[in-house]
Amino acid sequence: MATASVCIVTYNSAADIEACLNAVLHQTLQPERIVIIDNASTDGTKAIVERYAADKGLEAIICFTANSVNNGFAGGQNQAIRQTASHYVLVLNPDVTLGPAYLAETVAYMEGHPETGSVTGKLVLGSDHSTMDSAGLGMRHTRQAYDLASGEPAAEWNELREVFGVSGAAAVYRRAMIADIQMDGQFFDEDYFAYKEDVDVAWRAQKLGWKAYYVPSATALHHRGWKQGGRRSIPLFIRRHSYQNRWFTLIKNEPVGWQLLWLLPLLAFVEASKLVYILLREPGLLGSWPIIFRMLPVMLDKRKQVERKAKENRRGQTIYGKQ
Repeated sequence: MATASVCIVTYNSAADIEACLNAVLHQTLQPERIVIIDNASTDGTKAIVERYAADKGLEAIICFTANSVNNGFAGGQNQAIRQTASHYVLVLNPDVTLGPAYLAETVAYMEGHPETGSVTGKLVLGSDHSTMDSAGLGMRHTRQAYDLASGEPAAEWNELREVFGVSGAAAVYRRAMIADIQMDGQFFDEDYFAYKEDVDVAWRAQKLGWKAYYVPSATALHHRGWKQGGRRSIPLFIRRHSYQNRWFTLIKNEPVGWQLLWLLPLLAFVEASKLVYILLREPGLLGSWPIIFRMLPVMLDKRKQVERKAKENRRGQTIYGKQ
């Protein structure tokens, strides 16, 4: 019997965590373990989660750690994943409310398709159930990742499909893939702290031969919170990470090939336009550039690690195929 664990990282999530946990506890496929990492919340999140963890019927299932400092989404999720041993891991945002069969439907699909390393379900907006929030991750020609189907009618997204990757809001990952693609013991790159770490994982997984799928029979509500208020509602700290993490992802994952003949001029135009916008409207983002330059050698080394692993995987598949 396939087993699954749920990993949740909270940060001032008191408004959402109860609905999130109640939905997890009512899954038709019961999780083997629910690991919650709190990143130094100050709004009462810790007290709410401790109440669940102290429940005599749940104390063997819920594992709660309260960090004294904010370890970031990437660091918090890595911390949680290390405390699991199940065949599958659901990385879940606290502002997501799962449908009762989310785990069962995603795991059932992955059990029948061993080449699939990650799956996402049908995420609709918590504020409007008829509108899609995400059907996974897509990638534009400008190498800008985005949520597939975002803002589109949910009724039009009822077919299974392969996707570039899965959003970290409600992503189910195969244990074997986690072990295969992690670098230096990290599944999510902790240099990202937060934002676009799921894009990096998706791209890295592709390069190492894993597939990602959207399974619409698994449903969930995503209560987007501050993201619905537009860019100005997003803290500068987060916007900086989003901006610099895009560059980290490109440096680590964009392959060297003929596509660079058209990609480099396109990126130069897009990024120059973006830089003009930043200078005029968001000068605070310029503080990302010293970090990007300082981290360049680190990201290039990580790129080499991924390329070396990809070659090893391809060599192993060739040998296996000949046998």
